[in-house]
Amino acid sequence: MKNRLFSFLLFACLLVPFAGAGAAEQPSISSGRTMAVTFDDLPFVLEYWPDVSTMRDWIGQLLQQINAGQVPVVGFVNEGKLYNQGQLDDAKVGLLKMWVDAGVELGNHTFSHASLNQAPLDIFEQDVIRGETVTKGLLEERGLHLRYFRYPFLQVGLTLEKRRAFEQFLAGRGYTVAPVTLNSSEWIFAAAYIKAWHQKDTQLMQRIADAYVPYMEQVVKQGEKMSVDLFGREIPQVLLVHANALNANQFGALVAMLKRRGYAFVTLAQAMQDPAYRSEDNYAGPDGESDLERWARAVGLRPPANPAVPAFVRQAAGLIAYTYGGY
Repeated sequence: MKNRLFSFLLFACLLVPFAGAGAAEQPSISSGRTMAVTFDDLPFVLEYWPDVSTMRDWIGQLLQQINAGQVPVVGFVNEGKLYNQGQLDDAKVGLLKMWVDAGVELGNHTFSHASLNQAPLDIFEQDVIRGETVTKGLLEERGLHLRYFRYPFLQVGLTLEKRRAFEQFLAGRGYTVAPVTLNSSEWIFAAAYIKAWHQKDTQLMQRIADAYVPYMEQVVKQGEKMSVDLFGREIPQVLLVHANALNANQFGALVAMLKRRGYAFVTLAQAMQDPAYRSEDNYAGPDGESDLERWARAVGLRPPANPAVPAFVRQAAGLIAYTYGGY
């Protein structure tokens, strides 16, 4: 126990923020809280397969709230969602173009949302390459390049050997792994919300929406505490949420809560300039965890469980919460 405590204190001391690096791009962290926001499962989570017209409306609502809040965003794409019966669907590609046209940077989330824990390494790498085709072209049309990758389910591999081999593959293709510090059960709320939408249960939809932002505030508070426990300060956070109907309805309220807590929004690149993002992380195993959780494990600490999802939300989600999948 003494050795573990010593390791933790040493780790925290080494990661006290230093002046200088990246100061031209990143706002002063000492002046207030900062956060980068990322969306997974672009162009949209195909919950219960709503029609393209409905998804277009929801994406439009979500993008309007992103722009109104002046939130820089990176959106991670599953290009498998762009296909219909094995053929690239122009209408679904149009949904993805909506994000790029709104100024959102795109990243790779694999073609099929596969798990590195389950797929053989070579198959998983091919899924990454296949997931570049459309996204890379859309970015290049705008003078940008594809630079970020996000692990589906936040699963980094069952063995460190496999994880490191995959990271070498990513580096060879010019990717940076996008971190996550605020990981949650938002996707269960979203599953419950879309199920209620299909059932035309507007009262339940509102009840779920009303519970969502307070739950997310508990997630944020927990992330703030974890960062202080690990680094002696609050670090720039990286939030993971999904492109779904719930956020099309509630993202503006989520942004308002974060601003009330003193957050300014920065790019993912700016957040990652903080030295915390160079912390030791040698995790491999079955769990999909945030970077904060893995950093805690690296110094022998057991990360806390996510705040509990209200029972009525879990009940409303039912089996879809597990087939819909998260992250």
